[in-house]
Amino acid sequence: MPSLLREISDCRLCAPRFAATATRHSPRPVAWFRPGARILVVGQAPGMRVHLAGRPFADRSGDRLRDWMGVSEAEFYDRARIAIVPMAFCFPGYDAKGADLPPPPICAQTWRARVMAELRPDLTLLVGGHAQRWHLGAAARGGVTATVAGWRDHAPHIFPLPHPSWRNTGWLRRNPWFQAELLPELRAAVAALLREADDPAG
Repeated sequence: MPSLLREISDCRLCAPRFAATATRHSPRPVAWFRPGARILVVGQAPGMRVHLAGRPFADRSGDRLRDWMGVSEAEFYDRARIAIVPMAFCFPGYDAKGADLPPPPICAQTWRARVMAELRPDLTLLVGGHAQRWHLGAAARGGVTATVAGWRDHAPHIFPLPHPSWRNTGWLRRNPWFQAELLPELRAAVAALLREADDPAG
């Protein structure tokens, strides 16, 4: 596994693609996983703050996601407990209007099967449409709202989530069931796995 992490960290497949974006940045893969983690967080792709920090969800979206999960920052970044594997490991850059570009498919095509073969999570969080379409296939074709609304079809081992971006605050207000119904179940599932990981007899 360390060799796979090194390969990902050294990847420069998208250097020409990123050089052509408005940000003209170089690749900086953010790989944060280890075999044995019971929980897997599947995001979209790092944003600019994560690109600069070199740590996933090192931004306000991460604060909200950790609150949704009911975990501390130390628990969230403990690779022995939680693996964080986005659909693309690098910040894809901004378009001409300043919006994040989608994760380049070549990243998942190159790395995802190898990474997933090393991980056997008991709980997977699918954050956003790109993650949901890859992992759920036809079950996610109705869009993020419909997929998240159908979370009971996948729980307790998979929880589809909206992106925790603060741009989605309006979505959360329009869908109060998310906080009232889904989040308590998600937090309970996360807490149970963390307790099991901490139990020497487990």
